[in-house]
Amino acid sequence: MTELSKKDQLYELVRANPFISQQDLADQLRLSRSAVAGHIAGLIRERRLLGRAYVLPERRPIVCLGAANLDRKLRSLAALRMGTSNPARQDESFGGVARNIAENLARLGAPVALITAVGDDASGAALLAHAESAGIDTRATLHLAGVCSGTYTAVLDEHGEMMLALADMALYDALTPEFIATRQPQRAGAALTVADLNLPHDTIRTLLGEAAQGATPLVLVAVSQPKMTRLPQDLTGLRLLILNQGELEARAGATLATDADLAGACRALQAQGAQDVIVTRGAAGVAYTTAHGLARLDAPAASVVDVTGAGDAFAAAVCWSLFDGGADLGLACRRGLRLSAMTLECEQTVYPGLTPASLDAVAGAQPIPALHQE
Repeated sequence: MTELSKKDQLYELVRANPFISQQDLADQLRLSRSAVAGHIAGLIRERRLLGRAYVLPERRPIVCLGAANLDRKLRSLAALRMGTSNPARQDESFGGVARNIAENLARLGAPVALITAVGDDASGAALLAHAESAGIDTRATLHLAGVCSGTYTAVLDEHGEMMLALADMALYDALTPEFIATRQPQRAGAALTVADLNLPHDTIRTLLGEAAQGATPLVLVAVSQPKMTRLPQDLTGLRLLILNQGELEARAGATLATDADLAGACRALQAQGAQDVIVTRGAAGVAYTTAHGLARLDAPAASVVDVTGAGDAFAAAVCWSLFDGGADLGLACRRGLRLSAMTLECEQTVYPGLTPASLDAVAGAQPIPALHQE
């Protein structure tokens, strides 16, 4: 067997398991550790591997960090009445902002890894099994003993609009900077990092610090108005912040009644270090930053069945566009609006028929909303 064939065999083993150890490679190939190290060095020189964790150039993943919950949705069968029992239908599904984004990305064909926390319960095992079946790498998950996995319970009215939500997500406070540091091998080769604000403030600050030092581009996705306090004041290093208007108002500490107010709040975030900002506005569409100020896109018409997951679908389509080499934030937002509309029109948190072709077909078949400059 020639040296070249040994190196190629090693390469194939790494393709099958990018986190395989040098000792395992040596054992399987019947080589010395020094010979394995020499082959790896050669593959890195040839750019067939990209250094630590043996990252394959064509498979650099999007790494999502944050929540993976069991979602319960209670939908009223009639108009909700406060202070009394209401007949309802219950559905359970897998959710969490980071997990939802990861599943959408996997369905879009992107390599994706999820770093989250689960308890030692049946819900946690089911969450991970479902994620792995969808093609999400969950090997970096933090397993916590003696706690329940995260849950999110939404109460929807008879039209599918959310009236109230309750979230039990304290376990994500365990995703500390110290824990994140232990997952550096899995994160080092990422093409894009996407984090939700269920992470602790100090962890978000750590990710921003890494991005500011020239590491992987970072996208932050807000999750609620109360958790806007987890977003540091210094946003240096942030490629993109995705949030809704209520969350932007919470950050600004003021009501944003006009387009000028909205533009001013986005400029303030850019002054704090964010490169770009996208503000989702429900049926009013989205606003996003450009070199010339703020631009708006109208939302496509949709027959709303269930709003759960629509915002995460939007964020996933935007991140997929950035990952796919697109620097055009307008195109990314148009894709996001289309996927959000598809998600609104189904009962599932993640649109079950999603593929790259279906998203492009929908985006291409519908008229593109007009772009308005501020």
